Amino acid sequence: MSDPTRAARRTVLAAGASVLAGGVLTACGGSDETKPSSEGGSAPTAQDSASASASASASAPAGNAKALIKSSDVPVGGGTVLKDEKLVVTQPTAGSFRCFTAVCTHSGCLVNKVAAGTIDCPCHGSQFKDTDGAVAKGPATRPLEEKKITVSPAGEISLA
Repeated sequence: MSDPTRAARRTVLAAGASVLAGGVLTACGGSDETKPSSEGGSAPTAQDSASASASASASAPAGNAKALIKSSDVPVGGGTVLKDEKLVVTQPTAGSFRCFTAVCTHSGCLVNKVAAGTIDCPCHGSQFKDTDGAVAKGPATRPLEEKKITVSPAGEISLA
């Protein structure tokens, strides 16, 4: 004869495996729908959270961003190195502002000046174009990473 305790245990284990498999399949599904949470309402999926985060940052007013520098403090045909932020803001032509990381791609030194169309690193002489961060003179072989910025009507430059 069969043991009723063993049969009940098998039933519980089988039911648990079915629930687990269903949860795994649901978690791996490509649905954009909201998944139910254990507390009654609904919980957003990871994809929903990423979309919401991207939308929030895209729609956030530029006025909330901390100003890096005033546009009037960035010389035309030059730029300003912001040491604390490890950024360099350039103005290659009047009203055209660009922002790059100030960390040299050669050995990680901080660039120290913008002059004659280049962003210069004092450690080994690498130079980068102030218009796009491309290498103008080695030993660096990779460009400076560009950062997106906004310029407010009041002339404040902030990271986008």
